[in-house]
Amino acid sequence: MWKKVSAVVIPTVIAASLLGYMLFRVWDELQGNLENILESLVPTWLIAAVGICVLAWFLRGFRYKYIVKRLGTEIGVIFSTASIYVSQTANLIIPARLGDFVRMFILKHEKGMPYTKGFTSLIAERVYDILVLAVLGLCSLPVLISLIPKEYAWFIWLIIFVLIAGIAGIVILLLARWMHAKNRILQKILEIFAQFRQVSSTPASLGILSGTSAVIWMMDVLTCYLVCMMLSVEVPFMLVLLAIVIGNLIKAVPITPGGIGTYEAALAVVFEMGGVVPFTAFLIAVIDHLIKNLVTLAGGLISLYYFGGWSVTLMKKLFKGSTEQLKEENGSR
Repeated sequence: MWKKVSAVVIPTVIAASLLGYMLFRVWDELQGNLENILESLVPTWLIAAVGICVLAWFLRGFRYKYIVKRLGTEIGVIFSTASIYVSQTANLIIPARLGDFVRMFILKHEKGMPYTKGFTSLIAERVYDILVLAVLGLCSLPVLISLIPKEYAWFIWLIIFVLIAGIAGIVILLLARWMHAKNRILQKILEIFAQFRQVSSTPASLGILSGTSAVIWMMDVLTCYLVCMMLSVEVPFMLVLLAIVIGNLIKAVPITPGGIGTYEAALAVVFEMGGVVPFTAFLIAVIDHLIKNLVTLAGGLISLYYFGGWSVTLMKKLFKGSTEQLKEENGSR
């Protein structure tokens, strides 16, 4: 019991501590400039940011639909988008990104898709996300190299590390085609590798998945850029791009639920590095993530209604129990 409690409490405390420290740093500046901030707000850009964020979700749904189709299961864009909404909503409250597994259970329950293929679909989505993020980050560095002091050189190495890891992963996937194993666990791993190759086996599939991933992340960047415009703050678009790249690469590490705290801290650091004053950097980071999380929660609640009562029960069981118990209850294939 204590393990389950600590798994929720510790990440939540870390998130609250990070946000609390960030607020403490800029509290005096924030109070002194609050009136000016409110006067300079442009609500139109807020509406535009929310609209772009919602559209990006449906594009994610299209991409995931395509991945699942490549694995032999047909689903609609609405179904696909709803399943992502539910899993990402779960990630906001369930530690260690266990909410991702919700999609496996939804696909198994509604479409009879085997767990191995469901797991492969998650890996494929994550791999394309991270690799495209790293490529976009690399594209932004030549423009921003003069803004990066020596103490922030780890940004560059983080992006390069992700790209090298991605290339190494691709090499392993190609070599796995000729690998064989008698061990049951290794057999499952090789099966997942084979399914991943199935997802990306043609130039067309590679182009569609890479292209949609790039557009999705550029829409994410645009959402943040519109937040800057809402606050009437001039921030170079490429700096916003770098901030989103670093924020999401750090967010991919499951330290806090939904990356709350770590994402905001990463964005604020990058913006300050680029010359944005601390309290403005804090506001941009917090409002950007708040918009994205509120859209996620709203979409998640609608999606739970779309799937029905069993999906709410699934969320409760995942929060209280384990993925292994759920697999046994829903069939272990």
